[in-house]
Amino acid sequence: MIFNKMLEEEIGVMKKIPVYMISGFLGSGKTTVLLNMLKEFKRNNLRPGIILNELGEINVESHLFENQHIRELLNGCICCSIQDDLKATLNEFIEEMTKNTIDVLLIEGTGVANPLEIKEALLGTEYTEYFELHSMISLIDASQFLEYQSIFSSSAEVRKLLKEQISSASVVLLNKVDLVKEQSLAKMEGKIKEQIETDVPIYKTKFGVIPEKELFLKRYRVNHDDRSDEHHHHAHHHHSTINALRIDKLPAIKKRELESWLIGLPKTVLRGKGIIQLESGGFYNFQFSSGTLLFEKIRDSSTIQPTMILIGDQLNKDEILENYNRTFKTKSI
Repeated sequence: MIFNKMLEEEIGVMKKIPVYMISGFLGSGKTTVLLNMLKEFKRNNLRPGIILNELGEINVESHLFENQHIRELLNGCICCSIQDDLKATLNEFIEEMTKNTIDVLLIEGTGVANPLEIKEALLGTEYTEYFELHSMISLIDASQFLEYQSIFSSSAEVRKLLKEQISSASVVLLNKVDLVKEQSLAKMEGKIKEQIETDVPIYKTKFGVIPEKELFLKRYRVNHDDRSDEHHHHAHHHHSTINALRIDKLPAIKKRELESWLIGLPKTVLRGKGIIQLESGGFYNFQFSSGTLLFEKIRDSSTIQPTMILIGDQLNKDEILENYNRTFKTKSI
């Protein structure tokens, strides 16, 4: 495989672990891209290490990463409140490298992570001997991008965060293009190009799929200003108003009922995901973003507990819980 040869050359020459960082706002498709990359690694007989960061207290998608070499950093953002945890995790992977158990490292930040600060940690002098940053992949939800850019429908914090995620990219995936019109896509591309370097490619994607050779190219180039011991990026954290709400002990629910409830939530709810049991039978992983609800059946549900995570900007948790109890609670009594 092309990617396998490229990676072997890099490992052979540098003896460092290639790192791919995946960023993008809530619901842009980061986990889908991560899973696509894992499939390619498996095809090429490569052993990935994964750092997965979630704002919530649990990762409701753990079942998607069974038998993977994964470290989960929960209940915080690795670009700020749990950055020390990120460094501790990188140290753990250095230990693994001495045992020759991983060939490549993937880092997926939360939907509100600032990639520049994760990059700064990777480029610290204590890590440059072990890790080689290959690409900073930024996903953009085409169905929401223009709305998030508007001062009338988004907060200054969200707009600032999106700019950081886009401007730091070495490759941009304008995702979910099947949900928007071509005229809108052209407008988006123009706005994106204003925020990225001229050599950064933009790919229009559905489900984050682009050719293997394009996704795994080594696109990132370190310059002297990138070294964190010479240049410190004093970033302010622009997502203090974005938080997560966890709801447990969900009753069995009808698909249509859940969809109607999620769509009817306040616009401050930007993302929903979790595990539910349907009244029709079986446990499903659900993803809600851009007003769209997707389900995927969970094969092994023996250890599954239904739970829901809602993420948004300035969530009124009491109001949402009251709404939830009014709609669903009587079903579990």
